[in-house]
Amino acid sequence: MSEPLVVGKVLKMKCVLALLMVAVVCQMAAGTAEVMSHVAAHFGKALNECREESGLSPNILEEFHHFWSEDFEVVHRELGCALICMSNKLTLLQDDVRMHHLNMHDYVKSFPKGDVLSAKLVELIHNCEKQYNEIPDDCDRVVKVAACFKDDAKKAGIAPEVAMIEAVLEQY
Repeated sequence: MSEPLVVGKVLKMKCVLALLMVAVVCQMAAGTAEVMSHVAAHFGKALNECREESGLSPNILEEFHHFWSEDFEVVHRELGCALICMSNKLTLLQDDVRMHHLNMHDYVKSFPKGDVLSAKLVELIHNCEKQYNEIPDDCDRVVKVAACFKDDAKKAGIAPEVAMIEAVLEQY
């Protein structure tokens, strides 16, 4: 076989392998976003219980249902208070209002295919908590952590689409 032919076949093989790798990565990202939609839908069910306790106004309550949409800004202190309340209902926080790593792992793993997402989700939240660890007010700190997590989840390709959450919401 001539050298140009061999080089051509090797290049073709490398292109095929690269395309397969891209397809696998895309499939993994779609799978984790699907798992995240289940986590978000279930977690969101605690919101109504926490609305009064956290002082969440009706307009912010309505906006919160669109947490993962591009135009929703995670900035309101009372949103941080609501997240604390919701997390406490699911025992996802420690006494110092930081994530309980083991409970968060178990929570995420309780969803279909949750094992593919739990480590990444805990890692992202933990990294965000470290960035804002010095903020003394729990609600202020948690809303900053939530905004950071939302941005990092989008960058990591695990953020769900709002339509995905709505599709699984009825299950919870």
